[in-house]
Amino acid sequence: MGSSPRSRAPGGNTTGISILSPELDGKRQELLIEATPGLRNVAVLADSNATAPRHLEQLQDAARARSIALSIFAVAKPEEIGPAMDKAKASGAQALNVLASPLLGNYSNGLFVIERAAALRLPTIHQWPDMAEDGGFAAYGPRMTEIFRQEARMIVKVLRGTKPIDIPVEQPTRFELVINLRTAKAIGHEVPADLMLRADKVIE
Repeated sequence: MGSSPRSRAPGGNTTGISILSPELDGKRQELLIEATPGLRNVAVLADSNATAPRHLEQLQDAARARSIALSIFAVAKPEEIGPAMDKAKASGAQALNVLASPLLGNYSNGLFVIERAAALRLPTIHQWPDMAEDGGFAAYGPRMTEIFRQEARMIVKVLRGTKPIDIPVEQPTRFELVINLRTAKAIGHEVPADLMLRADKVIE
């Protein structure tokens, strides 16, 4: 799952849930760099159907400002994910930022990324905290369950007669950083203690 769908109401307004997914990609990159001391080469796994070139340029600029090389590996369908991750590792990437998108945030695709990353011994960061709980190295973002609750509340409002145009676009209010220490140990990666102290949840 990427950002939740938004519907256009009469008059040109939109209603639905905005989870700030692209905006949080940069924050996740910062956290991944912090979680990987000595990082010099980071890879980005991007959905070419959903990620704007300008967004990728911003991530590259942010990495360059930290004297870190950033390589982009774009995929358009599930079967391209594994080969892209293999190429990232072969290129010398030391960590992988899995960008937010419907393709890469999909639960089954997310589990595949987790398994492949473990085999490649590659620390990754994901958009959903649930992904770290399911074995991903780290994750930062809102809970899927909270997004579903917000969507349900908006549907109830519409069913009770509220016009979609009168329902503002909502955003989640809580973002969680989850670090899976078990995964870190399995791939031979040591997470800085200060980052673990700041995490909302550490899986040991």
